[in-house]
Amino acid sequence: MNTRIVGRRGEDSAIDYLKTQGYIILDRNYSCKMGEIDVVAWDGEFVVFIEVKSRKDTAFGLPREAVDWRKQKTIVKVAEYWLYKNKRTGFPVRFDVVELLAGHVNHLVDAFRP
Repeated sequence: MNTRIVGRRGEDSAIDYLKTQGYIILDRNYSCKMGEIDVVAWDGEFVVFIEVKSRKDTAFGLPREAVDWRKQKTIVKVAEYWLYKNKRTGFPVRFDVVELLAGHVNHLVDAFRP
């Protein structure tokens, strides 16, 4: 199956999960010249930037391992731009990772910090 299709299905599953947890989805697949963020959501007082990673098995490691320091740096830059463009600077921010492995959802809250 095409990796883009797998990624899209993973994001759909992650969003469904996040909604059941009370998150309000603000944006999806936000992209700018600096990069892309899978999901932007509101959780209580936080604007949450969420990277979604899907794998069918661990042959290439856990999904969360794909969110290395380079990817984190990109996410932070795009998040800063999103906050500026959407007039949300000054709000508390959090960076989460939702990993899907063989259909199981694992939500890593506050997975990394800038």
